[in-house]
Amino acid sequence: MTAKSGLPLIYVLNGPNLNLLGEREPETYGTTTLAEIKTMCEAWAGGLGLAVDFRQSNNEGELVEWIQGGRTSAAGFILNCGAYTHTSIAIRDAVLAVQAPVVEVHLSNVFKRESFRHHSFISGVVLGLICGFGADGYRLALEALAHQLRK
Repeated sequence: MTAKSGLPLIYVLNGPNLNLLGEREPETYGTTTLAEIKTMCEAWAGGLGLAVDFRQSNNEGELVEWIQGGRTSAAGFILNCGAYTHTSIAIRDAVLAVQAPVVEVHLSNVFKRESFRHHSFISGVVLGLICGFGADGYRLALEALAHQLRK
């Protein structure tokens, strides 16, 4: 479960509409783009002795396939499933099939938003949930995974 670099590999998987970060609802999601978050994650991970495989898809099935594919290659996962958080039993079931720790991340504080966003099919099957800290939530998730992997 290491990258070619020999470092533990963390899959950072992002769901629908996150490719529009920086343009879409900046008052809710901020002005940082997904490409900028990827660059930050690579830097943060390197400082923690981790490597990242950073991906985004608007397709639920592709996210499921990535999670399943990471069962043998990922030391951990960071999932920002976007709207699929509130609808996808398939992603939940894929998470249940992995042995590696998984951290759920959301840029906004979902509990300060519409009530339908308060329920997550993912939260009950992951190590933890980080929400409301914008792009910094990914750093917090990487730190949590680094700590967990040192145990």
